[in-house]
Amino acid sequence: MGLNVLFNPYTMTALDGVAYGLLLFTIAAGLTLIVGVAGVFSMAHGTLYLAGAYLAWQLADGGWTGLALALAVAVLLGALGGAGLAAVVRPLIDRPLDQVLATLGIAYIAADQFNQVFGAEPRSVDPPRAVAGSVILGDYQYPIYRLLFIAIGLVVVGGLFWLVERSRAGAVVRAVVADPGMAAATGLRTSAVRVGVLVGGGVLAVGAGVVGAPVIGPSPGVDTTVLAYSLIVCVVGGLGSIRGALLAALGVGQTLTLGVAIVPGAAAFILAAAMLVALTVRHRTALPGQPA
Repeated sequence: MGLNVLFNPYTMTALDGVAYGLLLFTIAAGLTLIVGVAGVFSMAHGTLYLAGAYLAWQLADGGWTGLALALAVAVLLGALGGAGLAAVVRPLIDRPLDQVLATLGIAYIAADQFNQVFGAEPRSVDPPRAVAGSVILGDYQYPIYRLLFIAIGLVVVGGLFWLVERSRAGAVVRAVVADPGMAAATGLRTSAVRVGVLVGGGVLAVGAGVVGAPVIGPSPGVDTTVLAYSLIVCVVGGLGSIRGALLAALGVGQTLTLGVAIVPGAAAFILAAAMLVALTVRHRTALPGQPA
């Protein structure tokens, strides 16, 4: 009786929301650092996720070897993508509108190439056979891979928190976020930090595409959807804030799953309201002379 009360349609949907939120966090954490640290407004971040999802569809063969190969290629592709993006936006570092236009053009070109190479129909990616089944939770069956993905997401959360808040590299990143001019005056190579953040963000996005493909599979338009939700996470959580990104991503995940189940059709309004409140509060609490 206890388990039946604990596991009901709403708690199972909420569990889906946790998985969805952790996937969004893995993607958006890179974007919030790219914008907050590197000052790059990248509209091609969803493209990196879609590239990883297509990698999983091509290379993951139902075994751990295929998944490991896809992840290895994802690290290389994400690093190259981040470095390439750094090279493209380097002349535009103080021109955010031009950054948006340039990266949006890259996203459109990449989307067209994806359609040419992989076709316009949605693709499904199966998890490794060893975790392709379901586990019984009360009266319900829940995919094992989704539980595994939640565990992977929690590891990513812990790793990012340690990297940003406990490591020396994280201290450098926080210094650049807090005051880029002062960081440069103390001898920190802010340009190298920006490139490193772009590379790290690219690796996170493509890697998320590989492990998240069974959750959000590759198809035309997924890059735009992922980008939109990632931007919402960045706005609500605050640029450069890993803690904020985690809370915002979990909130967006619950809105898109549990919220849709409880109040169908209201998810878009809830997300829009959350962005408006976050922007309003951030503007009113900003210090005089400091950006909101």
